Amino acid sequence: MRAFIEFHLIQNFAPSNLNRDDTGAPKDAIFGGHRRARVSSQCFKRATRLAAAEYDLIDEAHRGIRTKRLKRLLVERLPDRDPEEAAGKIESALAAAGLSFSKKDSDKTEYLLFLGENEIAGFAELVDQHWDELTNVDAAANKKQRKAAAAPEVTKKAKALLDGGKAVDIALFGRMLADLPAVNQDAACQVAHAISTHRVEREFDYYTAVDDRGLEDDTGADMIGQIEFNSATFYRYAVLDINKLVDNLQGDRELALSAVEAFVTATVRAIPTGKQNTFAAHNAPDFIGISIRHVAPMNLANAFEKPVNARMDESLTEQSVTRLADADQRLSTVYGDDQDEWLYLDLTSKWPENKGEQQPNLKTLASRVRDVASRLLEG
Repeated sequence: MRAFIEFHLIQNFAPSNLNRDDTGAPKDAIFGGHRRARVSSQCFKRATRLAAAEYDLIDEAHRGIRTKRLKRLLVERLPDRDPEEAAGKIESALAAAGLSFSKKDSDKTEYLLFLGENEIAGFAELVDQHWDELTNVDAAANKKQRKAAAAPEVTKKAKALLDGGKAVDIALFGRMLADLPAVNQDAACQVAHAISTHRVEREFDYYTAVDDRGLEDDTGADMIGQIEFNSATFYRYAVLDINKLVDNLQGDRELALSAVEAFVTATVRAIPTGKQNTFAAHNAPDFIGISIRHVAPMNLANAFEKPVNARMDESLTEQSVTRLADADQRLSTVYGDDQDEWLYLDLTSKWPENKGEQQPNLKTLASRVRDVASRLLEG
């Protein structure tokens, strides 16, 4: 059955600089003709992956690692082998799989790799088992020479290892390996850039620091600087294709259901780390809406094309939840399906009580979404 699980969050952050641009300023965007605060999708994806690890939501064997330092990881996993000799044989095995190393730094791969824990463990086992068959290549060897250093049997096994390793975060967010398009994985989950539901203006914090061991006749500060920040109520949106998730996890239905439950929790818990030592903006969402769509996904950002305005009698967060419910009602009437449904957790009391199934806490919400996903997969 065709089904999409959507995530609609309203989350107000205190003054912060969660996601910076190249000038150090908070990222922003023009939407509806007005400047909005913005946190990139990439930023929230990483925060979600970190939250999943921090709260141990997914078994380590089913996590991914993004790194250029694959050689070092593999050397560490071969403690009984000579490190220098192992490095050459690892290069040979990786070259056999089609992966290349940087010309400037042979200890790093040419670009960031996103590999599953099982894929990395598989390469370590391959090198150990075929130690004598792998030629210890010289650091100056070219890609063709490195690839030729492995026997045909080893090459076949090395290429077969790059299957995603049933890593949940790779299955969710996808990956691209420039040298090996055949092992690329299309994401089961799409994440939108979070934008503020209202207009924002940048603010500046002028700060100083004083030398604790300064002389008595020292005057003024010993360091001055400034940082830009803002405060915003964000609309966050993501959509998950559960059938694609099962496919990416090689048909493992139970793992996919665990991934759905974990993703609910990790998405809600995800808070970007930018400048948190300065601002400590650890603000949880006030509204978490999970919609199940059977025809096509519907991003509800246009609910805020006309920005929400500050009022004395109602917060930006409360107004945003009301706007979101109204927008969904309008769009669902035209584009929705009778089987569409909502699960939600609302701390504002602004979401209509008859619009879906209210949940008492995050744990229950995540569990209910898993139950719905299981039902959808059975259908």
